[in-house]
Amino acid sequence: MTKLVLNKKVEVFTSLKQLCPYTFRRKVQFLVLSSYLLVLNSYLSAQTIELSLSQTIEIASDSSLQAFRAQNQYEASYWEFRSYRAARLPSLTLSTTPMQYNRNIVSRYDSQSNLDVFRQQQSLYSFGKLSVMQNVDLTGGAFFIDSELGYLRNFGETVNSRFNSVPFRVGYMQNLFGFNSFKWEKQIEPLKYDKALKKFLYERESISEISTLQFFDLAMAQAEYDMALDNVASSDTLYRIGEERHKIASISQADLLTLRLDLVNARNSLKNAESNLKRAMSEFVTFLNLDNETTVRLELPERPKDMNISVDEALTYARDNNPDYLGNRQDILEAEREVDRAQKNAGFNATFSASFGLNNTADVFIDSYRHPLQQNVVSFGLSIPIIDWGVRKGRVNMSRNTLNITKISVKQKELTLEQDVTMTVDDFNMQQDMIHSAEEALQLANMAYNDTKERFIIGRADINSLTLSLNRQSTAQKNYISTLRNYWLSYYKIRKLTLYDFENNYELRIRNNKSVMLLRVLNRINLQYIFLIIMEKSSETISRIVITQKFLIFNS
Repeated sequence: MTKLVLNKKVEVFTSLKQLCPYTFRRKVQFLVLSSYLLVLNSYLSAQTIELSLSQTIEIASDSSLQAFRAQNQYEASYWEFRSYRAARLPSLTLSTTPMQYNRNIVSRYDSQSNLDVFRQQQSLYSFGKLSVMQNVDLTGGAFFIDSELGYLRNFGETVNSRFNSVPFRVGYMQNLFGFNSFKWEKQIEPLKYDKALKKFLYERESISEISTLQFFDLAMAQAEYDMALDNVASSDTLYRIGEERHKIASISQADLLTLRLDLVNARNSLKNAESNLKRAMSEFVTFLNLDNETTVRLELPERPKDMNISVDEALTYARDNNPDYLGNRQDILEAEREVDRAQKNAGFNATFSASFGLNNTADVFIDSYRHPLQQNVVSFGLSIPIIDWGVRKGRVNMSRNTLNITKISVKQKELTLEQDVTMTVDDFNMQQDMIHSAEEALQLANMAYNDTKERFIIGRADINSLTLSLNRQSTAQKNYISTLRNYWLSYYKIRKLTLYDFENNYELRIRNNKSVMLLRVLNRINLQYIFLIIMEKSSETISRIVITQKFLIFNS
């Protein structure tokens, strides 16, 4: 029995319960059982697993450091957008000065002596204000409603206490000709959040692309190591056969030395292949954030089904889904915003504010709210630039030039992206034919080598033919793996550029924010992943169970 345990400590599940209370009990039961199996099997772990390309991508998408970075970048954008939305709602603010005590000597004017004199002053002051404010995106102004209460007590020869109240006041403040930041935020912030969503998917597909590269690097190293092992065994067998044939003068001394040289070279190649395999294995498990002692055996993907992707279709999906296009629109809007800001700041500005309310003052607290008087305030202000020596005009021209540069840069980026999509799709369609050719070449090379080896054993082939067929077999094996790698790299790059699954015909989307937040909770409680493989061998069946975080997300 071969068992694998990749165990991580699980601390608490409080946050998980708050996030999905209806399924929490079932999840806890499952996690407790899984944790028990992990602890039980950790002592018997062989630390060897078999992974396919799809399983590698699944683990990397959940547990790699790149996945954690992409997840946190998305969460930062999510909370930024939440802050923007919250700023459009009414805000309630309490401003207070609980106590302010003053005891000092101040200068006062004495009307009887017509002189300024110094007098001692001692007072206690308290103040509180409760206000509600609502921003207006269309005009850039703000409505407000507030209520105030103040208390002042003077000490000295005559002790005096006064309450000052504003039970109710409503008003409006407006910058008449100034820059309206609310209007631009309404256009830019939703676009930034949409870009963040697409960017999260884009980064996950980038992880798939990197995972594919890491997968085939290790697969190539394992194939070279396996071929080196076979080559050592084959070279040793052929050398022993050569020794027997040399005894009966069936081959020359030079051919025997050549066989001996092939055996020495094969052993050296095995050592190099083993070193390369260790290096590739270390990079692979580090990328997947697995234990350093884990040994992985890869299963090469089967020949994919034929898919003919249209360039025009790929370009359409790229324009609709690629975050770079949304980023280009954001760059242009931000540049246009700066032009508008510079133009508004270059001209005259006017401010307007008006408020209506009630206020009163009294010696007793309750009397300050009785029979209040009207409080009406209207204010209008102007700011007119007269001479600034061209500073404002220069800023306007600079912002316009920046806008023009941004538009040219965006156009260049879009052309480069479209060219990248076109070349990738063409390369992908071509790789499908190359896979058929590489597979056929591998079959022919294996057949040719086996036939040449058998003919050499019976003395009907020379050493040069055997060496040539062996080299061709090794080259065909490497070319087949390399062709598979190029095919899958092109496929996942197309998915990354278009955010579209052409195999199943649907756009890539985040299932919901709950899935992302659940994954964040699992990471916060240090449950990076639960990965359990139980292999039970019998005469007929081999059972494998693989459990990852996605089980929790898709079943929540």
